[in-house]
Amino acid sequence: MRTPHTPTHHIAHSDGPGPDRVPSARSPYDELAALAEDPAGGPQDGPLDDFLRVDDTPDQRGDDADDADDAWAPPNHRRRGRRRNRATGLPTMLRLTVWVLTFACLLALADRWALLYAERQAADRLKDRLHLTAAPEVRIGGFPFLTQLLDQRLDSVQVTVPDVPADRVTLTQVTATARDIRIDGDGPTAVRGALVRQMHGQVLLSFADMNRELGASQVAFSAQGPGRIRALGSLRLAGHDVRVRADAHIQRDGDRGISTSVDGMRLDIGDLATYRPGTGRTEGLHLTRAAARRVTQEADKIKALLGVPEIVHRMGVPDSAVHAALHDEDKLHRLTGAPRFLHQLTRVNLVDVALAHPEVLKRLGVDLSLLTSLTKLTRPQIADRFDFAFRIPNPPSGDLRLQRVAVDKDGIHVYVSGAGLLLGK
Repeated sequence: MRTPHTPTHHIAHSDGPGPDRVPSARSPYDELAALAEDPAGGPQDGPLDDFLRVDDTPDQRGDDADDADDAWAPPNHRRRGRRRNRATGLPTMLRLTVWVLTFACLLALADRWALLYAERQAADRLKDRLHLTAAPEVRIGGFPFLTQLLDQRLDSVQVTVPDVPADRVTLTQVTATARDIRIDGDGPTAVRGALVRQMHGQVLLSFADMNRELGASQVAFSAQGPGRIRALGSLRLAGHDVRVRADAHIQRDGDRGISTSVDGMRLDIGDLATYRPGTGRTEGLHLTRAAARRVTQEADKIKALLGVPEIVHRMGVPDSAVHAALHDEDKLHRLTGAPRFLHQLTRVNLVDVALAHPEVLKRLGVDLSLLTSLTKLTRPQIADRFDFAFRIPNPPSGDLRLQRVAVDKDGIHVYVSGAGLLLGK
């Protein structure tokens, strides 16, 4: 049997150059091993190295980046453009709004400044013309003021004047509101006059001022009813304090004035007697009911009165009854204890008794010097203490008249109205 023969390749090696040397063949496995080995100096930069380089460093974005890459979609250029337009337009609108608000604030400040200036000028002129101690309060209504001024008209003007002198009294407050005013002028600083189409006002005369000026801190005024006031106070006569009471009726005096009529005047001498000035049946000096009851309980005093024929005749007591009472105590008590006798005794004018029998008044406890002072105090003198009147001014043009008078708890209110009033030049 023949054994297969395996060819054997003989590679000749040569250690040096020579004509007979044959290059040695390189194995392909060696070339692959050379490619797999990294160079000692690290990878070289170059197109081929960059292409063959593998970056094994883990991506720091993690799995989220992979998911983002997987969920990638084409961009929507239309939506992105809308957002850009809104973002760029918002600052412009904001700046425009700020400028508009700033301009409106400046106009409002200018309008208010012109209004305050006009009110101050009007108050100073009223103070000078009315000779007031303090400038009145002026309020111009309507907004805006500058447009009204350019149109030469005002919606309303309210004027409040305190402490206006009026004859014997001082008007506590005068308030007037004018509407539909046409002004004649070139601006807030050059107003020549005005035409008031409609006006209504109110005059207050407080009881506090009346107490100070009419009562001299001794008489207090108060409301008694519609159109009526009551004055209560005291007077010093002949060393005695006499309490004064009077009723005054407030009434219109024509179209521009008010006046008072004082009635019901009475001066009380303690609880002993009451003096009413005048000459009527109810006038004079009369015992009070309490004083008359005390007199009837004292035998000596009642007998002194019954001993004066003028008193007996004024009371209407028969002479026979008087004679029996003076001599019998029981009949005296029966006569003086009757209600009619007590009533008639309070109606006797003690002034008449004093003229003929002054000793009777002394026994009753009436001071003759006080009685003399009372008789000198006449009704007009007492009425003058509480009487007052005033008139509203007569305007040069237009109509101004008094509407009504009312009495309230704080004082006397007078209501006036006017139309077509021309003010200024």
